Formats: sequence, structure tokens, C-alpha cells
Amino acid sequence: MIPKETVEKILDTAQIVDVIGDFVSLKRRGANYMACCPFHNEKTPSFVVSPSKGIYKCFGCGKSGTVVGFVMEHESLSYVDALKYLARKYHIEVIEKEETAEDIAKKQKNESLLLLSEYAGKFFQDSLATKEGHAIGYNYFKSRGLEDETIRKYGLGWAPVSRNAFCEKARAAGYKEEYIVETGLGIKRDDGSLVDRFFDRVIFPIHSVSGRVIAFGGRTLKTDKSVAKYVNSPETEIYVKSRSLYGIWFAKNEISRQDKCILVEGYLDVLSMHQLGITNVVASSGTSLTVEQIRLIHKFTDNVTIIYDGDGAGIKAALRGINLVLKEGLNVKVVLLPDGHDPDDFARAHTQEEVLDFIRVNEQDFIGFKTDLLLAEAGNDPLKRANLITDIADTISMIPDAVIRAMYIKTCSEKFEVDESILSERMSTTRKEMIHSEEERRRREAERQAEREATGEEAQASAAGETAEHSEEETVRQSGPESELVRKAKEKVRFNEPYLESSEKELLGFILEYGCSKLEFDRDSRFFTEGEQMTVADFIDGIMATDDAEFMNDIYRKVYDTYFDLYTEGLEQRQIQARLLNSLDEDISSVARELLIDKYQLTVKNFENSLTAISSVLVLNVPKAVMVYQRRKLEVLIRDLQQELKREGLESDRMMEILMKIDGYNKARNRLSKELGRV
Repeated sequence: MIPKETVEKILDTAQIVDVIGDFVSLKRRGANYMACCPFHNEKTPSFVVSPSKGIYKCFGCGKSGTVVGFVMEHESLSYVDALKYLARKYHIEVIEKEETAEDIAKKQKNESLLLLSEYAGKFFQDSLATKEGHAIGYNYFKSRGLEDETIRKYGLGWAPVSRNAFCEKARAAGYKEEYIVETGLGIKRDDGSLVDRFFDRVIFPIHSVSGRVIAFGGRTLKTDKSVAKYVNSPETEIYVKSRSLYGIWFAKNEISRQDKCILVEGYLDVLSMHQLGITNVVASSGTSLTVEQIRLIHKFTDNVTIIYDGDGAGIKAALRGINLVLKEGLNVKVVLLPDGHDPDDFARAHTQEEVLDFIRVNEQDFIGFKTDLLLAEAGNDPLKRANLITDIADTISMIPDAVIRAMYIKTCSEKFEVDESILSERMSTTRKEMIHSEEERRRREAERQAEREATGEEAQASAAGETAEHSEEETVRQSGPESELVRKAKEKVRFNEPYLESSEKELLGFILEYGCSKLEFDRDSRFFTEGEQMTVADFIDGIMATDDAEFMNDIYRKVYDTYFDLYTEGLEQRQIQARLLNSLDEDISSVARELLIDKYQLTVKNFENSLTAISSVLVLNVPKAVMVYQRRKLEVLIRDLQQELKREGLESDRMMEILMKIDGYNKARNRLSKELGRV
């Protein structure tokens, strides 16, 4: 582990222009630098580096980040390795902290499993060159059109017919039996003997994003229906099926360069496409497409083209994949091959140019795909056509970006000659149901977690030997439907409030961008205090503290708290921004990127704002944003109290108390509305 102090020194020392300048030719343009983007092909520079903000952004492909993020992306390094790269560049000594015995043991075990997997990969490759392997495995690969270079590059192999060839070899080489079992390469029988999982099969190694062999897929060449066609490695500490994609190690650079990922189903689909020279191709192989796999793709591109077989199974898989990909915010297109073809044989029967032309001509967005697919089935039946339109509107509702949803609604409206408002209403209803369902799921999970924690607390209290008086009191409390500890634990659980999200985001944006800037109020402002000049951060935090309020959005609250932890340390705004952008906590870094980088666009609004002194903009807009937040918070409180009024059996005293609170909140809300009207 790299000590926190060393990490901070590296982040403070590394100059983004200096680092990126090692890889691209930067030219100064005003306060920033520009270049052709190293992540995609372009002739006109759209890659901007801001030394003052310590960030880069490409307005062509959308890639953005900090100096550490650039090194990670460009050199395909982990966060820690990127820090070490920068440390070497700036001659900063990195002395890693001593890890705990548990940390060391886990790391050593994982490395042992990886080494064993890589040893197995070499064993299977060597076995392919034996007389048996060549006669069966090698000839099979050649019959599928694979060239020797492809077989070598992708580590294809052969598992011998013998049931214990690998296990005996691995044990003889000094590998522990427990690791052979844990990797899934060996199976322990009831009689204690150890046998190979993979035997009499051709082998396809599965690589991690960093290129390590983590698992295997084995295909039988027998026609016996009682023998499983494929045997795959079980899930282990180094291999989680739902988070792995076949071919990702070989495809990731081309996916990033082309800003497009082609998704297929099987090992041979990937190999044939890669051999043809189309290398931005991966497969979900061995499992249905998962959210984790889509997020892995999303690290390299926002664009996915799904190519599945044109048969019923392929169409069903494509339909399922569309919803998953859209829900994760990626752009998705679908290509269905002629019935009877899969990407493997289609690639082998055509040239690279022909395949690329076919994809370009035949790829459809999901509206076109679903329409062509389902319209023929619907015919002129108005009910079936209505169901088709509803189905497409429900699919559009999966898209997280509101602007993109609106564009697709417009397209759908024009295509089916249906009023946009009808489609929007359906989509809105579906999204509300989705959000409610997700909130319910999270609520149930939070309650289960609270009960688990409470049960743990109760067990500890019992073990500690509470007094008889306390035990009697606890017995009374537990006589109800749930224990007091469970109730209190549930009260700690907070949920996001969608109505406050935009206001919280705006306030957090001001803090992250201008937290250390001074607010210079005029003397006639109600916020003016003689002899005192507050920063944006102090102003917002002071009002939040006065109102005894905190952000309802869990992630925004986490970023808010982290910011003020750094702020109270006396760090400058740029240093705080760097810490947040480079945080190991993905929630924090992603919000920081969204608020500090993604909105860093050359727009008319930004140009107009640049003509006004930033101090004037802040003095006007920060108090306004706070008042909008306060008003919305009051509206949430009023809404919740009104809901309580509807509860059956409410006592009259409580009812009067609620009505008085609502009246007070309404008056406060009206005062804020009037003041906002004057701003």
C-alpha cells in the first residue's frame, strides 16, 4: 500500500501538461493546450488540457480525467501502478506500507492462483503440440479456419484424454493441491483422488483486462449428446463470470480507438472476427450478458453493436441485451445475420471489407430493430400495434439521459404517427415504476441490513451481561412487533429524495468549483456581515448547519463530507479537486468528474458568464441556489406531513400539531418564493 502522504505528494507534484506532453504534441491555445486525441483518430484537434484545473477532455470522443486517469487510460495501468509511474517520472520514492498478515496472505494466494492458471495455459498449449493434441485439437482449430498465428496469440490448447494428466504435472511442478482445486482445474473425488476438470477437449483461455489467464473454456469434439458441449471454469477468487468478457485483453485498445465495441456470443465468433482484422470484438461466452460486463465495456466506449445469430435464440438474446445496455447509458445498435449464420462462419466466408460494409448497412438502432421485428407479427391488428408502441416506449424509458430519451420519443412519435405527449406519459409512468421498484428493493435491503446489525448489537449486549433492570426493560421493548434496537437501526437508514437531487447537485457544484472563493456581498445585502468575508463553502455549510440539514442523496452527501474534511485541513481548492477526482472511492471520483469535467464545455452560456466577474456571478447565484434548496426542502417536509395526515387513526392533538407545522412551513416557503422572485 502506498502511504497517503506519498500519494498526496505525487498528486501535488505531477503536472498534467508535462505528463500528457510525453505522449502527444500539445500546442498552447490561450490558457489551455490542445492536441489531436490519443484515444481516437481525428484530424482536427479536439483534445484540451487545462493546467489550471489539472484536467483533460476530448470534445470528440468524450474521454476526460486527471493526470492519473490519463496514465491509467493510455498505458492500461491500475490506479496504484499509475501512481508509481508518476513517482518514477518525478523521482519520488515510494515506500509502501507494511500490509497486515491477512492482506499479505490474500495477495499471495491470489497470485498463486494466477500463476497456476498461467501454468495451466502453458500446459494446454504444449499439449496441443503433442501427437495426440495435433491429431485432434490442432486439426479441429484448422478446420475452423484458424491460422497458426491466431492459435498461438490467443493461447488455444488441448486437454489430454487422460483424466489426471494436468493434476499430476502440476503437483510434480510444486503447485499445491488446494490451489489446483480452488482454480477449478482439478476436482477432488469422494475417495480423495484428484482428477482433471478439463480432459479430451480443445481449450480456450480466458484473460483478464490486464492480460492474465484467469479461467478456461473447454469444448468437446465428440458427437455424443450425453457429453456436455462446453465445460467452463467455476467462479473463483480470480474469476467472476459475470465480470469477464472473452477477448477483452486483445480488444480493449481497438475498442477505445474506434469508440465502438462489437459484442458477439462465442469464442470462435471473437477469434474469426479478430483474425479477419476486426479486433474491437468481445463475447459474453458462457453466460447471458450481465450489467457488470456492460460496465466493463463502458470503460472503453459508449457505443455497442450487438451481432447475434439471426435465429430465434439470437433474436431473443439481442432483445434482452438492448434493455441492459440502454439502462447502463450506452448507445446500442443491433445487427442480425442471415438466418443460419453466426459471426464465426460469416467472417470466414467474407472479406474484412464485406463484413464491415454489412455491419454498416444493416446495424439498426433499437427502435428500427424492434419495429421491423415486431411489426410484421402485429400486422394490421391495432391492439398488437399498440402493444408494440408501448413496448418501444418502455424500452426508451430505460435510458438514463433525459435528452436522449426525448430524442427517441420524437423519433418514435414520427415513425408511428402517435402524439409525443402520449408516448412521454407512458414513458414517465414506466420510469416512476422503475424508480419505485428500485427504491423498494433498496429499502428492503437496508431494512435487512439494519436488522442484521441490530441482531448483532443485541447479541453483543447479551454476551456482555446487562443488568437485570436493563434486561427487564429490553424484554418490554421486544414484546412489540420489532425490537427497539431494530427500530432505531431503521431510523438511521436514509434514502435519496429525487425532488432534492437537482438542488443538492447545484450546491455541490458550487462547492467543488468555487468552494474557496470569497463572497463579496454589498452592504445592503441581508447576507452582509461587517468585517467578515465568507467563502462559498463556509456560506453554504453555515446555512446547512443553521437549518440542521444535510444532503438526502447518499453519494452527494459523501462527496460533501469528504470535501469539508479536506477543506478543514487547509488545502487549496485545486488540491481538494485533485483529491476528489483521484479518489479511490468510485462514487466520489465519478461525481467529481461529472461536476468538474463533464460540464467543462465551450458553450454560449459559459462565454457569457466569462464576460461577468466571477465574484458577481457567485454573489448572485450561490444565495439563489441555497434559497431554491431551502424552498424544496420545505416542500418535501410539507408533502411528508400531508401524507401523515391521511393516516387512519391519527390522534387529534397530533393532527393539530401537523397542521400548525404545515402552516409555518407554507409561510416560510412563501417568503422564500417572494425573495427568489426579486433576485
